[in-house]
Amino acid sequence: MKAGYYMGDFTYQVQDIPDHRPTGNEVKIEVAWCGLCGTDIHKFQGKNGASKVIPPIILGHECSGIVTDVGEECKYFKPGDRVACDPSWSCGKCIWCKQGFPNFCEERHGVAKGFSEYVYPPEKNVYHIADSLDLEDAAFAEPLSCAIHGMDLLQIASGKRVVMYGMGAIGSLMLQLIGLTGAREIIVVEREEEKRKLALELGATRAVTDAEIEAIASEENMDYVIECIGLKKTMEQAIHIAGKNGKVLLFGLGDPDQPVAFNQFEAYTKEVSIYTSYLNPRTTERAVALLESGAIQTRNIISAELSLEEMGEELKTQTYARKGKVMVSLSGKH
Repeated sequence: MKAGYYMGDFTYQVQDIPDHRPTGNEVKIEVAWCGLCGTDIHKFQGKNGASKVIPPIILGHECSGIVTDVGEECKYFKPGDRVACDPSWSCGKCIWCKQGFPNFCEERHGVAKGFSEYVYPPEKNVYHIADSLDLEDAAFAEPLSCAIHGMDLLQIASGKRVVMYGMGAIGSLMLQLIGLTGAREIIVVEREEEKRKLALELGATRAVTDAEIEAIASEENMDYVIECIGLKKTMEQAIHIAGKNGKVLLFGLGDPDQPVAFNQFEAYTKEVSIYTSYLNPRTTERAVALLESGAIQTRNIISAELSLEEMGEELKTQTYARKGKVMVSLSGKH
């Protein structure tokens, strides 16, 4: 089977590797679609993603597909099942798993490397999807589950004002989740005009630039601020514009070499709370349910459908990733 590897030193290769019969509780899945995540780009650039990166590694983790075979210990899946994957495996036994934090598992590792024609996750990481849900849409289950975890941490109360930075793929999903909270107003901060238009289409009340939000925040209290870009400048501004009793979620993956600085006294006088969000503990089933319900739209977020071979150039240039979600077509089935 073919698989797309990050080899280190800004190098990407598609290689032929053997596939195998699944054993134990493995579910063999023919991958239909896999989304390109910002963490894949971080890895390609020689930085860590959610974990330390030691190349060569197969990229991708936002995948969906069709079961082709199962191991002898599998109970809940069979060939032909349409599924989505949670790529993050946890042991269930360490001190963090026992406390209900599988995202901090001491043995956590990825089990669905989606830039390959087949993946073999254990069945506890596999989720049935309805026949009505397109497999390309189902590949959004993983990023959506991460956004749901961030929203769980923030606990947005209805009737409040919410600011969100960034209309990339994850911001476009987060915006729609914010819309389900009953917010009185949703202000999206985005420099690109086309993305501001998309924000209004997906439920934003206002879409403004980073310069404009400063003036708005000086007149109105910003109850919640969510940063979905990961840039030092926008994370610092997100903390700055938060209002009294404001809550800030730094969701975007920042550069570890560019630590964020903020005025502690200003945050103190406003009693600002700052949150971060790591992975997707126990939120995949809810993500699948939202996608099946039609409450979350994905098609207007997709900027390109590329092959494994085309991903080498995309990782270098980010031509389409800057515009939205890049979807890698493996089997291309729907």
